[in-house]
Amino acid sequence: MSILITSRAPDAWDPPPGLFDQVTGRAVDLGADGVIAVLVLHTLRCMGFATLSRVAGAAGLGESDVQSELIDLAVAGLVTYEPGDFGGWSITPTGRSAHAAWVADELDAAGAKVAVAEAFDRFLPLNTELLDLCGAWQIRSGALNDHTDAAYDARVLAVLVDFDRRAGVVCAALSAALPRFGRYRVRLAEALARVGSGELEYVTDDMASYHVIWFQLHEDLLVTLGIPR
Repeated sequence: MSILITSRAPDAWDPPPGLFDQVTGRAVDLGADGVIAVLVLHTLRCMGFATLSRVAGAAGLGESDVQSELIDLAVAGLVTYEPGDFGGWSITPTGRSAHAAWVADELDAAGAKVAVAEAFDRFLPLNTELLDLCGAWQIRSGALNDHTDAAYDARVLAVLVDFDRRAGVVCAALSAALPRFGRYRVRLAEALARVGSGELEYVTDDMASYHVIWFQLHEDLLVTLGIPR
């Protein structure tokens, strides 16, 4: 696959409507040159800095496919790799510029700016609520929550379940506007399911936790609407 670097995103990078499976929220390779590349670039832009496995998990793609795309993107100067035990991938300034142009074109082509902006307005109060909820999960009575009080934790998790139900309405609106947002609903549901099975680190601590995924959704909304953080 060859990638062009121009003042705006290459036409080959325009993902068709079927880029995401509406049911699973996972990426679908339609064979169009550049479709998966731009998905990988977009995922990395919203994550900031990530390992191969994290990018693949967030995008809903296989690691071998993502690795191939990241190498091509690196050759094109759009991403870079930091080696070492704590190394990973990040987007370059050139990559940010190309990505910003593609996102703007995508939003205009879909006629989705108003719908995404309205969903973002509904997202913001939920964002404040989740920050408070995560604070209650991590801190109790001014000290770190050691999670020895099962009743307390259960009350917080009950609030999270109710929060997720209401957040799902906003996620559905976003998915209807731009199908690529559907992946967040799948990832949030997966994180919540792991919490329900007793893996409590998936509330806030794991890199695939509910809180981390929500943060990436927030970043995606800001990037999509061109709002600086």
